[in-house]
Amino acid sequence: MKRSGLFPGSFDPFTKGHEAVVLKALAVFDEIIIGVGINSKKQSYFTLESRMEHIASLFVDYPAVKVCKYQKLTVDFCKEIGATHIVRGLRDSKDFEYEKTIGHMNHAISGIETVFFLTSQEHSAINSSIIREMHQNHA
Repeated sequence: MKRSGLFPGSFDPFTKGHEAVVLKALAVFDEIIIGVGINSKKQSYFTLESRMEHIASLFVDYPAVKVCKYQKLTVDFCKEIGATHIVRGLRDSKDFEYEKTIGHMNHAISGIETVFFLTSQEHSAINSSIIREMHQNHA
């Protein structure tokens, strides 16, 4: 049975920390699907198309990595694409507490397990909000 991990997020933008999580997850899963979630209630800084193109360009040499968009519950998207696990990255204990709650809920409603990967230490202080701020100020 092929082990597929869905790495969901808005990825606005996709950071080096996200990239590190995908590369770590490739050592465990046969396939990683990066699911770029569409949230109509959230104003995105980068367009969906530019986010997907950027992510795809980072993994052009990794045929086991696919980039898809979705607009439904993450567990429903997992079932649709045949993902066996949800992949999440952790920077610190606050991330863990937040992600643990969501992971428990996802498992309770679907049976799908969440697997956590620590981001690389040098990228643990970086988040999408900081990158957007730097981009807005041409830093």
